[in-house]
Amino acid sequence: MLRISSSSSSLHVPSICGAPVNFILSFLNPSSRKVSNFTRLALLHSTTLFPNSRNFQFPTFRRVSTMMGRTHSCSRVVTASYSAASGPGGSSGGDREILVQHLLVKEDDQKLLLDLQKRTAEGEDLSDLAVEYSMCPSKEDGGMLGWVRKGQMVPEFEEAAFGAPLNKVVKCKTKFGWHLLQVLSEREESVLEHIQPNEFHVRLQDPSFLEEAQLIDVREPEEVAQASVPGFQVLPLRQFGVWGPEITTKFDPQKDTYVLCHHGVRSLQVAKWLQTQGFRKVFNVAGGIHEYAVKVDPSIPTY
Repeated sequence: MLRISSSSSSLHVPSICGAPVNFILSFLNPSSRKVSNFTRLALLHSTTLFPNSRNFQFPTFRRVSTMMGRTHSCSRVVTASYSAASGPGGSSGGDREILVQHLLVKEDDQKLLLDLQKRTAEGEDLSDLAVEYSMCPSKEDGGMLGWVRKGQMVPEFEEAAFGAPLNKVVKCKTKFGWHLLQVLSEREESVLEHIQPNEFHVRLQDPSFLEEAQLIDVREPEEVAQASVPGFQVLPLRQFGVWGPEITTKFDPQKDTYVLCHHGVRSLQVAKWLQTQGFRKVFNVAGGIHEYAVKVDPSIPTY
């Protein structure tokens, strides 16, 4: 059993998709296992990672694996910085994300592995075979792991996935057993930046800014009543289960998106989540509205 705790509350999660959570977390790169308060909420009330999906479901393996990204410093731009290994089409893997599905069989089950390889070569769908034969919890979703980027999966799996041609089923071995994996699509990796209050204020003065960008305030209504910045749409974090499933229908993932909270902590968690939903460029307002009031606009009350 995994216990996720904070100073005020704790959450007991015995299993996900019928499998122990420690199995799911162990499949991730060790540096990707930190669980934030927002991730705790998202584990309970998350949408799928596919940007255009409107489904609202409880989390499955693909969302757990892809939501637990690295923890980055708040003092610098948050972008991936990986070695330029060759990937599909000869492109670098460090600036892209891939959509992966797979199935997993035991290391000593060579007969089954060879049979499944043969069946995929003859045209059977890997996802159908995953549902029937895979020992990974992702079988519940046809083996779908979702959009992943370098640094999230164990090294052997990552090397095979980022080196695989699109749509070709390839095999690799990890400490869990043998995998047959397939990369279904790829896209440019999204960018998350921390914008300082002064720079954000300058952008707000541009008449065209509010037409070209979208602004999200994740504070609670009682906080917004005390202090606010014009132009922000309020999406209270406590109501994530309500607005989360509709985020890509109410906001354009292709537009620059700015996220604000009290001190920049909650907004950072939401900004990271927006990345998983396909938002291409997300800005976290560093220091939140408190820093904005202190450094830029003293007419805004602090609380």
